[in-house]
Amino acid sequence: MNPPTSTTGQPVDGAAILDQVHACLTKYVILPSTEAMDAVALWIAATHAQPAWAHAARLVIRAPEKRCGKSRLLDVVEATCYAPLITVNASPAAVYRAIGTDDPPTLLVDEADTIFGPAAEANEDLRGLLNAGHQRNRPAIRWDAAAQKVEKIPTFSMAALAGIGAMPDTIEDRAVVIRMRRRAPGEQVAPYRHRRDSPALRALARQLTGWLRANLRNLETAEPAMPVEDRAADTWEPLVAVADLAGGDWPQRARQACEALNAERDGNAVPSDRIRLLTDCRAAFRAINAVDNQGRPAIPSSVLLDKLRTDPEAPWAEYGKAGTGLTAMKLGQLLAEYEIRSANIRFGSAYGQVKGYYQADFTDAWNRYCPAPNTVPQGEASQPSQPSPPSSAPGRVIPLGRLKPSQPTTAPTTAGTA
Repeated sequence: MNPPTSTTGQPVDGAAILDQVHACLTKYVILPSTEAMDAVALWIAATHAQPAWAHAARLVIRAPEKRCGKSRLLDVVEATCYAPLITVNASPAAVYRAIGTDDPPTLLVDEADTIFGPAAEANEDLRGLLNAGHQRNRPAIRWDAAAQKVEKIPTFSMAALAGIGAMPDTIEDRAVVIRMRRRAPGEQVAPYRHRRDSPALRALARQLTGWLRANLRNLETAEPAMPVEDRAADTWEPLVAVADLAGGDWPQRARQACEALNAERDGNAVPSDRIRLLTDCRAAFRAINAVDNQGRPAIPSSVLLDKLRTDPEAPWAEYGKAGTGLTAMKLGQLLAEYEIRSANIRFGSAYGQVKGYYQADFTDAWNRYCPAPNTVPQGEASQPSQPSPPSSAPGRVIPLGRLKPSQPTTAPTTAGTA
């Protein structure tokens, strides 16, 4: 493949442009890791090639408290991304109309926690837009009373959301998640002033547009090798494709960031009630070790419920709207979603014949939804991703996809200030 060029046909050093984006980020903000810094730089670049992507990655910038730099990071993103459309309070109809084009802007939402907080029910349309807009060809359908016809409004657009606390699972599952934190003593950044600093950043944005718009065909047909699977791969593929196009050490840095941030998100994810129930049932089977009169591992329903409700760190003692705790009926309803049902089981003299659950009926659900540590879930690749090595050590080399970098790839190096 020929070296990447700009819209003027001149050769472009994409890695150098990404390095400039990285330098701007490190000048104005402190991010929690080198991988987070690389991920934001690649996300900014990917906004300039939206027509090439099948999926529009979200960028979630979250913090536990105020004054953690999330709004400052959003300022830099606004200055360097493609066609920014920033809002803190917009009607869903206005947002739909603004992004409903073939070449949509980049939607930036500050104070997103106010959208998904106590007033969440009033913002379901906007939440639906952010979910649907992650994938191309998922339009919103509205009835146009004036024209007396159904109208399809495109929802596809890359979006960044900044706020305090976690975003809804449906948003973060489609996002590159950056967990901001307050600067420690000794961590210094340059002050950002919009009038003074944004012109230089917008000039850098124009360089990104010229480089990436000239290579849309290559990016659209790229099939980069990904270190993750499923929705995580959909979300990160545009970032990795940009890194492969740039070359240098960016291909390895992109994959290292992908692995590190996905591992961090998975490690901090709050499981659903059903997943928590499966995990707690597995712990109960291990603790009780009961068997039926034929030696098959099983637990009486009443014993399982007692075990679940007496765990002081579990939600089952006060589960339900009334706070009266998990009941046998509700337990059966929750487990039925996984094709797990109680049966009349003979336990011998210990319990007699009572309703209970066989351990074997849980095995498939455990393997699929909450595999034990150091096990490979059913259907997962035979060579799962490994944890990211320290940035000062050579990373694991992952074969690149069809889109070849313009420069030889090397081991990742430590870049910038984390």
